[in-house]
Amino acid sequence: MLKSKKAVSKGENKQSSSTLRILTVPVLAIAGLLTTIPDMAIAASYRNDYSVCAAGLLKVGITQQAASQGCAKALRPRDFGACVVKINKQTQIAAPDAFSYCARARRPEELATCVVGVSSMTKEAVNPSVLNYCGRSLLPVRFGQCVVGLLSKVELPPTQALDTCIDGSDSSVIGDSSSSTPPIILPAGSSPGFETTPPATQPIIPVQPGTN
Repeated sequence: MLKSKKAVSKGENKQSSSTLRILTVPVLAIAGLLTTIPDMAIAASYRNDYSVCAAGLLKVGITQQAASQGCAKALRPRDFGACVVKINKQTQIAAPDAFSYCARARRPEELATCVVGVSSMTKEAVNPSVLNYCGRSLLPVRFGQCVVGLLSKVELPPTQALDTCIDGSDSSVIGDSSSSTPPIILPAGSSPGFETTPPATQPIIPVQPGTN
């Protein structure tokens, strides 16, 4: 009788221990999952413009140090990275050459549009110069449209088209800024540059009677 009771108690102990193991494993798994969820959320929240910029630059061969410094200093890091990648993929210009120009540009996406458009017309003839011209222009998109438009209809050396359009784009910007003040409309019959003053009136002298 005593042996049977011991056997029953041993069986109950084994069953309770196995049940405890079954319950412990899912609890630990859930606890581990809950600890990884915040880490995943934090990592996802940092996939911002800076990470996108760095990832794009590394893919086109920019060194890790240059990519980190360039993205950190850029006012618009996503646009800066996209500028380098676009020029590298759509022209014969290497990514390290485009890197410094995209970093200095006020609007990197417009610089890339200018470089890609002009390079499609000039081919390899003036590829290094295209970066310089598009970077100098205050309105790179308009400058690129000027070069592409002229070369598509007029037989000009590429460098001449670049020089003509860079002069025209700069002068148009100056003209736009100076014409911001509306002109003064003068009334009909008045001459500009002279102040009109009413004629002086003669004093009236009273006449004494009998002094004719």
